[in-house]
Amino acid sequence: MLVGYVMIGTNDHAKAMALYTPVMDVMGAKKIDAYSSETRTWFGRDGGGLLAIGAPGDGHVATAGNGTMIALAAVDTAMVDAAHAKALELGAQDEGAAGPRGPGFYGAYFRDFDGNKICIFKAG
Repeated sequence: MLVGYVMIGTNDHAKAMALYTPVMDVMGAKKIDAYSSETRTWFGRDGGGLLAIGAPGDGHVATAGNGTMIALAAVDTAMVDAAHAKALELGAQDEGAAGPRGPGFYGAYFRDFDGNKICIFKAG
């Protein structure tokens, strides 16, 4: 199954951008100005899937999904290490240090300021 984009809800867009913009920079993803607005920012890398960070469109409060985790693919294990370190440096909560998680899978985990669980990984 291919994922076209993932949306992560936030209740404080500016604070979320203070975390996600530097982490996405480490991962080689750039802001897509054509899709972004004051309340929603889109990131992309090399024509792959997109990541959007923003307030829910229905005006409700954003909440982290119970059991939901979003995994973002890195190009190598050094990128996993660097992105996880950057997230923690910026105040994200550590949910698992970078390292092997099974045959052919290397990952690191954190929670953003809204409680969303994020995995940065390299498989293969």
